[in-house]
Amino acid sequence: MGDNTKIMLLHEKLKAFNIILASASPRRRELLRATGIEYALAPKFDCDEVYPATLPAEDVAAYLSQLKSHAYPHALGVNDILITADTTVVLGNEVSGKPADEAEARLMIARLSGREHSVVTGVTLRSVDNERCFSSTSKVRFAPLTEEQIAYYVENYRPMDKAGAYGIQEWIGYCGIESIEGSFYNVMGLPVQRLCRELECFIERLPSCY
Repeated sequence: MGDNTKIMLLHEKLKAFNIILASASPRRRELLRATGIEYALAPKFDCDEVYPATLPAEDVAAYLSQLKSHAYPHALGVNDILITADTTVVLGNEVSGKPADEAEARLMIARLSGREHSVVTGVTLRSVDNERCFSSTSKVRFAPLTEEQIAYYVENYRPMDKAGAYGIQEWIGYCGIESIEGSFYNVMGLPVQRLCRELECFIERLPSCY
């Protein structure tokens, strides 16, 4: 006789848990929803996103995701899993966060023009008695951009809520990006394939996914 045991998919396994996404990013909400995972959106809370000046640039995103996790002001229930994330753009040893205004957005994109940079998303998973922090890195290369192209993008898409002042899923991604090495969705703000694998390990309490 064959084995009729049903193999459960991750989103089915996670129905036994209360998944809480603590993120103001509409892109992260969209990406997590697309996996089929049911989740609740955490109420907005404050977090002072400051990291040590000596911290390596590639470690900043993971550090900030963990900082956000521990700033969450509510006690977690027995079946709760809290997800927090942060995305940074790294050019050389310099970290670019979100621009303060249009002028800074133009400057950030001009620095990326014709060069390769890294996009790092850090994610922290936390429950009552377990915590896992990881990061995913993608390499992105921009074609040389003119001042007119940069101005058009910033004025029409107002990317002030995005790390590095750009959204890969917008006009500038279609017209300005030459190549990507790594996860496209990571550049959007959430490495969903890696997240799914990490969640599987998290609920099964495996020591490592990779």
